[in-house]
Amino acid sequence: MKNYLAVDTSGNHLCVIAHKNGQNYPVFIPDCAMKHSVSVLPAIDRALKDANMSLAECDFFVAVVGAGSFTGIRIGISVVKGFCLAHQKPSLPVTSFDVAAYNTKGGKVLCLIDALHDCYYACGYENGQIIYPPAYLTEDEVLALQGDGYVLCGVSAMPIEEKTAVERIDPVVGLQNAVAVLSAQEKFGELTALYVRKSSAEINLEEKK
Repeated sequence: MKNYLAVDTSGNHLCVIAHKNGQNYPVFIPDCAMKHSVSVLPAIDRALKDANMSLAECDFFVAVVGAGSFTGIRIGISVVKGFCLAHQKPSLPVTSFDVAAYNTKGGKVLCLIDALHDCYYACGYENGQIIYPPAYLTEDEVLALQGDGYVLCGVSAMPIEEKTAVERIDPVVGLQNAVAVLSAQEKFGELTALYVRKSSAEINLEEKK
């Protein structure tokens, strides 16, 4: 695989991976909520130093485009777009659902992200292919899909785990696997944020109108 730098600021954690000559050099901060803007560049610098690699040596750059934190997604995309522009290199968009899906044992899985208030962002995969498009679901809707044969998975703790089993995914390994699969398929393209639903601010504004 070619050299790359991958950035995930979509959730409470922060994950940066520098990949050089077949080796991964990750930096992972498990709880980085609301601090991505001040933590992401130092984490990138550390990963590059660990890999003994410069930005110019990257063949492409990766950003996790959502679903997840509205602010976090924008931070990661902005940083990676800047690198792509400065070095004239392609970008590889990876979703938060990809990170979970490509680190499971395969089969029929429903990748979940906590959307708060007993609701979830969800996307269903079967053997690496999306079979249930990204959606905003209630807990009852998630449990119904589990009853239809989906195995639930996610990269972080979620309230639904009090009621049923959820396979916990390693976000570092998941990101590495997702990049390996999607780059091999040449899924390069524009980094566009994946917002499964509108932000609370947008919803409140529409309700006032």
